[in-house]
Amino acid sequence: MTKENNQELMTFGGHLEVLRRMLFRILAIVGILSTIIFCCKETIWAILLAPSRYDFTTYSLIEKVISLCGFEFHFEKFHIDLIATDLSSQFMTHITTSIYLGLLGASPYILYELFKFVSPALYDNEKKYSVSVATIIYLLFIIGVLMSYYILFPISFRFLGTYSVAESIRSTITLDSYIETFTTLTFIMGIVFQLPVIMFFLAKLGFISSSLLAKYRKHALIIIMLVAAIITPPDLMTLILVTIPLYLLYEVSVRIAKIVEK
Repeated sequence: MTKENNQELMTFGGHLEVLRRMLFRILAIVGILSTIIFCCKETIWAILLAPSRYDFTTYSLIEKVISLCGFEFHFEKFHIDLIATDLSSQFMTHITTSIYLGLLGASPYILYELFKFVSPALYDNEKKYSVSVATIIYLLFIIGVLMSYYILFPISFRFLGTYSVAESIRSTITLDSYIETFTTLTFIMGIVFQLPVIMFFLAKLGFISSSLLAKYRKHALIIIMLVAAIITPPDLMTLILVTIPLYLLYEVSVRIAKIVEK
């Protein structure tokens, strides 16, 4: 089937109408999800604020892993107060956070709508290819978000929130600062985890090769450690926890480049 036969002839106004309907459906789904999330305030905020607790799941798992290695280690208990400095800050933060989570939850549907919009202009093999790539992009993004939630953000929050230049200074973190840092780190890690997809397209275009990636493996490890050091607090354990998955992503990218070359 040719692209001309597969693509429906439509005027410019017709395309705009299809786009308008698509955007309306996306906004409706995001609005519904955001409203549901807004109404489930206690459950959602218990999840969002969990990384700020001293007994968060990550700390317990790290302690168990270290104990299995024959060492006795326990994190010190800590408590950091979160405050709201403006009269409307809690309400506005609740709204913006609900919209952010609504967008995150609706992202599979958004990808579906975007694919349905461009699919008439694609060949049959391009459609299958696009579905696979979109699925991988979404899964990698979610893995990056989960890594930020369970590893990067709680350890960063613990270090930065308890750090003090003098005993007389007491840290109180604003709710806006907490949520802003949370959303920024989760988004950054979601983007960073797109490395295999980026490498796939670069290999497809002939800009890189598996031999080139393998040759500069040591250089890549140094760059990854530098990036990990920038986005994490100056703590060796955090650096290792972030460096390992990022380096594994690089190794996956090398394998992907080899597959593309075949």
